[in-house]
Amino acid sequence: MPEHRPIRSFVLRQGRISNAQRHAYEILLPQYGIPFEDNLINLDQIFGRSSPKFLEIGFGMGETTVSIAQMHLQNDYLAIDVHTPGVGSLLKQIGETGLSNLRIIQHDAVEVLKCMLPPECLDGTHIFFPDPWPKARHHKRRLIQPQFITLLSERLKHGGYLHVATDWEEYAQQILQVLSSEPQLINTVTDYAPRPAYRPLTKFEQRGLKLGHGVWDLVFQKK
Repeated sequence: MPEHRPIRSFVLRQGRISNAQRHAYEILLPQYGIPFEDNLINLDQIFGRSSPKFLEIGFGMGETTVSIAQMHLQNDYLAIDVHTPGVGSLLKQIGETGLSNLRIIQHDAVEVLKCMLPPECLDGTHIFFPDPWPKARHHKRRLIQPQFITLLSERLKHGGYLHVATDWEEYAQQILQVLSSEPQLINTVTDYAPRPAYRPLTKFEQRGLKLGHGVWDLVFQKK
C-alpha cells in the first residue's frame, strides 16, 4: 500500500521578501544555515563549544529569537522554520548583531527531529505562538499533537524543559491536555505558568494584552 503523506502543521506561502532579507538569505545562509540531511548532527561541533543547547520551532520574523540569544550568550540556539522571508529576516538580524550562538534549519521541524537531532541533546525547546488552525476541521494540522510531543520529549535531556505559548485559549487547553498526557514530562506548575523572564513580549502580544486578549504559557520539564 502507498504511504500516506504526513499532515503538515504549516502551509508554504510565498510571502513578500524584502531586498535586505533576500540579500541576507543569499549571503549569510551558507554561514549560519544547516542544510537538512537524513543524518544525526553534533550540536557541540556545529557551534564549536560545549554549552547548553536550545531549540526554537517556528520563529516568525526572528525578533524574539534574537532577543533571547542576545540575553543568553552562554547558550546556543537552533532555530527551525520553513518560510523564506522569516529566515531572511532572522539572518539579517544575525548579521546586524554579530551573534555567533544562532543557527538555522529551514525545513519541517518534525523531519528535523526525526532525522537530525539525537536523543537527549536539548536543554530546552521553545514553541511560541504556533499556528492555532482555529477552524475545527483544521485542528489535525496543529503542531502540538501526542506523537510530536513524544518525539520532542525524547530529544530533551533529563531536567530539560518544553515551553509553549499561545494566545488561543482553546488551543491552550488542548496543549495542556497533550503535554499532561506525555509520560516523559511533568508540569512545572499547576496548569498555566507565568511568562518566564526570558520570553520577551512581542509587539503583537503587547497590542493584544492592551485589548484584553489572553496569553497562556505552558512550561513542562523532562523527568
